[in-house]
Amino acid sequence: MAFVPDISTFLLMGRSIRLIEYVRSIVGIIFFTLLFILVIPISFILVLFMGGRLGDLAVQRFAPAIAIPVMKVIGIHYKRKYHGPRFTQPAMYIINHSSTLDILTLMALGIPKLRYVAKWELQYFPIFFIMGKLTGQVFIKRQNSEKAVSTLQKTYNHLKRNNRSVMIAPEGSRKHEGIIGPFKKGAFRMAIDLGYPIVPIYFEGNNELSIGGSIMSKSGTLTTHFHPSIDTSNWSIETLDEHIEEVRDLYLKWAGVEG
Repeated sequence: MAFVPDISTFLLMGRSIRLIEYVRSIVGIIFFTLLFILVIPISFILVLFMGGRLGDLAVQRFAPAIAIPVMKVIGIHYKRKYHGPRFTQPAMYIINHSSTLDILTLMALGIPKLRYVAKWELQYFPIFFIMGKLTGQVFIKRQNSEKAVSTLQKTYNHLKRNNRSVMIAPEGSRKHEGIIGPFKKGAFRMAIDLGYPIVPIYFEGNNELSIGGSIMSKSGTLTTHFHPSIDTSNWSIETLDEHIEEVRDLYLKWAGVEG
């Protein structure tokens, strides 16, 4: 009997993936792109009537309506888990960032009146550039810390005046050593300046399912853990490093690794 190679599972970017998962990922990427293209002209029309409120609608309604169906196409079961009461006041939301799948889980959150702080390079992708500008997201040059801080400070009055929350990944880039990378100061300094509590969110499963630098993915479950808010009212610049390490230690614990 002739030997027939098993092509149902193969290696992609050094990770094992089933053929069906590969096909579903490709379909998911196409679906993701088409949904974004559909939303852009609708957003152009809505911005004429809604102005800044479009950003609230986009983050709370449009983004989950794109991300959750795409995850279903890819074969991902998405769950939210709350480890305390839901926080409803303006806050600094922080996330762990180790996977391109984080884009989908971020979009699926649907947090009211939220603005994302994203790396400047995302604007090189026309879809993210157009939607980011239309909805008032914040893009910063992380390589230039002074410029990044300046950009963030310009948004303070706007955020507080409109009771908006902010979300940022303290690790910055997803390309770092270990499961949880070093935390940069930006998010924590911003929380102090705004007088916002910090709400830590932990993404479980993203790194394990992600393959490569796109939303190529294995099938499985992604869980977003909403943890209790952290009061920053007694924080100061002098004790900032200590507080950052305390928060990072929480993420290391949730990830099951030692600091």
